[in-house]
Amino acid sequence: MKKTFQISIFLIAIGALSLSSCVSKGKLLASEGRVHRLQNDSSATHTLLTECGASVKDLQEQRKMLQNANASAQNDLSNLSSKSKMTIADQAKRLAHLQDLIQAQKDVMNKLKKTIADALVNFKADELSVYIKDGKVYVSLQEKLLFKSGSDVVDPKGREALGSLAQVLNNTPDINVMIEGHTDTVPIRKEKFQDNWALSTARATSIVRILTKDYMVNAHSIIASGRGEFFPVKANDSDAGRASNRRTEIILSPNLNELYNLLDE
Repeated sequence: MKKTFQISIFLIAIGALSLSSCVSKGKLLASEGRVHRLQNDSSATHTLLTECGASVKDLQEQRKMLQNANASAQNDLSNLSSKSKMTIADQAKRLAHLQDLIQAQKDVMNKLKKTIADALVNFKADELSVYIKDGKVYVSLQEKLLFKSGSDVVDPKGREALGSLAQVLNNTPDINVMIEGHTDTVPIRKEKFQDNWALSTARATSIVRILTKDYMVNAHSIIASGRGEFFPVKANDSDAGRASNRRTEIILSPNLNELYNLLDE
């Protein structure tokens, strides 16, 4: 009996010790968990603080950039306002000058058209026409006045018309002259010319030679070009339409250098 009691006491003591050991281990594990959480929280906090510091630095740099841009814009605005106030009278003067130049050019071209029309008054309306288009004077010479079919040799009557025109050009300074050859859509059948491009260009060049060599028109102011069949004035579906398209246009335009210089200022 006594022995049994001693054993029971021993077992109870062992159980108490085991329970005490379990409780201490649980507290230890809980403490370790709290330490790990604190360490993780500390690391996250450190990372967050680092990111916030970088963001603050970026914001400070952006603020500085915006301040500089604002200062530059304010300076430009101040300069523009000052310049506008200083030049408003000059701008009005330049506008008036520009309008005067444009009107003067119109007057020159209207006078030139009348002078040319008077010089060519002996030629028929179906041989040539004189008109203004887009601020330029056009002298449109029909094929039958200048050339035989498929030829780039100017006929005597055509030379006479060119001579009358040359007198006007020589008395009118600062005029640019463009000679444009045009054809209908009928393919050229002459071995001398590969196509209508070649024929129209050759005709324009023939007229340039006559104006510059025979009538001493300033060669520096003349350009020869051929447009072939690609700029018709009428449809090419009739004899009359094709005849109208077989033409040479002498296009006279004013020298606009003074106008361009004013616009560039």
